[in-house]
Amino acid sequence: MTKNLLLSNLLLAIIWVMATGTLTEENFIFGFMVSFLILYLITVNKEERKYFTMLPKLIYFILFMLWQIIKANFQAVKESLYTKSKLSPAIVKYPLEASSDVEITLLANLVALTPGTLVIDISDDKKVMYIHVLHLENKESFISEVKNNFEKRLLELMR
Repeated sequence: MTKNLLLSNLLLAIIWVMATGTLTEENFIFGFMVSFLILYLITVNKEERKYFTMLPKLIYFILFMLWQIIKANFQAVKESLYTKSKLSPAIVKYPLEASSDVEITLLANLVALTPGTLVIDISDDKKVMYIHVLHLENKESFISEVKNNFEKRLLELMR
């Protein structure tokens, strides 16, 4: 049902753009927000209301990931200026809460998107992910950061 509401929202936004006769990103986004509000007001089924909580979470997650990528890029530039003696590469054994193949794949891609990290392997039982870190200062804080920033937010979106 969420897919139907998303398609309805997009269709209403396109109708808005055609009705106003102005094809700009701002007009489409405004039309999308207006149609989102209209669909929210006319949806009475509780199962269909998941769309109205999922979409803002998805937008927030995308913005969060963009911020993390920008922040990690600056950190990678800073680390590349170090001499090799100041770098401390390590392989971290990360315990997974994600259980499905889709969740694990998305988490692995999110971790690999941030510079200085690379997912090496997933255990056969899908309980552990091995991550290579370019500059590891504290193993526990790295695991906590991945768990709270990436995995927790991803699982909120997926489940």
